[in-house]
Amino acid sequence: MDTAALNLLWSDQLMDGLAAAGVRRIVLSPGSRSTPLVLAVNRHPKLRHWQHPDERSAAFFALGLAIHQRQPVALIATSGSAPAHWLAATIEANRSHVPLILLSADRPPGLQACGSNQTIDQVHLFGTQVRGFYQAGTPTDDPQALAHIRRLGIQATHQALWPAPGPVHINLAFQEPLTPHRIAQRTLPGPSVPTSHSPVQPDPRQLQRLARVMISGRGLIVCGPMPQDAKFPSAVTRLAGQLNCPLLADPLSGLRFGSHDHSRLISRYDSFLGNDHFRHGARPDWVLRFGAAPVSKHLLEYLKWPDIHLVLCAPWGDWPDPLHQTGEMVRAAPALLCNALSDACTASETQTWLQGFTQAESAIADITAPCESATPREQVVIEELIDTLPDDSLLFSGNSLPIRQLDSWSGQAAKRLRIIANRGASGIDGNVSTLLGLAAASEQPVVGLLGDLTFFHDMNGLLFARELDAVIIVFNNDGGGIFGLLPQAELETFEQHWLMPTHLDFTHTARLYALEHYRIERQDQFRPALRKALSTGGVTLIEIMLDRKLSLFAQSRYRQMADLKLSS
Repeated sequence: MDTAALNLLWSDQLMDGLAAAGVRRIVLSPGSRSTPLVLAVNRHPKLRHWQHPDERSAAFFALGLAIHQRQPVALIATSGSAPAHWLAATIEANRSHVPLILLSADRPPGLQACGSNQTIDQVHLFGTQVRGFYQAGTPTDDPQALAHIRRLGIQATHQALWPAPGPVHINLAFQEPLTPHRIAQRTLPGPSVPTSHSPVQPDPRQLQRLARVMISGRGLIVCGPMPQDAKFPSAVTRLAGQLNCPLLADPLSGLRFGSHDHSRLISRYDSFLGNDHFRHGARPDWVLRFGAAPVSKHLLEYLKWPDIHLVLCAPWGDWPDPLHQTGEMVRAAPALLCNALSDACTASETQTWLQGFTQAESAIADITAPCESATPREQVVIEELIDTLPDDSLLFSGNSLPIRQLDSWSGQAAKRLRIIANRGASGIDGNVSTLLGLAAASEQPVVGLLGDLTFFHDMNGLLFARELDAVIIVFNNDGGGIFGLLPQAELETFEQHWLMPTHLDFTHTARLYALEHYRIERQDQFRPALRKALSTGGVTLIEIMLDRKLSLFAQSRYRQMADLKLSS
């Protein structure tokens, strides 16, 4: 068999292994050395593919595809520096437990370490950021070797899903020629090997010990960013009801919106946990934490109480505790732990502890900082956005200011709404591409809320906008507005080195990528533009022009008004 045909046969077997284990989506970037892989994808009946010439955007698009249902998505790139552009998305997938399978084409051993063009050391290219690395070996038509490469596809898919979901890297070296003169008919697909695993059950002895702790004093349940789990909201709110304790829900916890019980759910804590008047007498005896570290800095500071019993539920073996406060680690599925604790704990009749939190929540709920200007303000935009979005929408938030502003002002409601963000590494990398990956994987309305630097950082990702439906809302304050809240704002070179205004007119960006575009300069223009964007197809860019100084003043005034209400 000639080399090109052997390369394709080898790639066919790998793709069939991936498909057998459940991979259905693959994102490609162009290149010569990856030709056998692309040909194999293109002719496999179970694989759907997308393509993008920018490997960084392609990787974040794959991340968005995978986030939607936490199913593995594969990436393909050619040799050399091309797969290095996957690093930022790989870091995010690692930290956020998103299953990706990285398939990098490579030069054969004879071209390594000899100055050959487009050849770098791709072995362990992603270091500790992947769950596993495999050097696939040289293609051969030996039946055992072909069976092995198919099994490798199955193994990599399983490893990307369990025990800790995340990225897996396979490096594949191909000899030239890469394009067969005649493409032979592919072999029939092999049998499926579905991936499955049982959720981790809580340890009965630890369960009884935790139950004794939780019925003996005042406690809190804190839910940080978490993957979607349809069973968790009802399970954790049932536990909060049994213990009659406050349930503090991060915007990325999946708890602020939905039909579950909201009676003990607290969403505006960021506005009152930093208040000295509230904190006096608000010391918990125990805290039960789920998910990653919460967005709110005030919540993290609040959890630094000395000598409280902090219990952290982390089912994947990591240790998401930047405060180093964990007194007891629970390795169990969150919903199973909540249900088991609800059954083990006797009902609590403590009222005043819960009332302190619910009263603070109510006091904050109606505050809007006054403003004589008609200029758009983030608080009002977010409140109108949440109110206007239809049931079952996906809202993707950028990092920096947008996710923090959602934390403060999204509130909570029975509306079915899912909020997603790349909070694993909390970067501004690839947010446009992730948003559009979510849109490609979803039949629900998808809206993104991004800052202008985040949007600028991934404008290449807009190439994916063709044939997709989404709304991208950009808060344009002409630079890194979040730094205005930090000590760097007092430095003489603040604007030059931290704010870094781009002075870009995104009207030209919309025209380049054929996007519908609305430029919002007054608050009353936003809701009509959003409604129109949601009712039409394609990708729409809504650019909200903000006065940075007015925004900072409004946020400062909001905090002052909250402190006055809580102290009165």
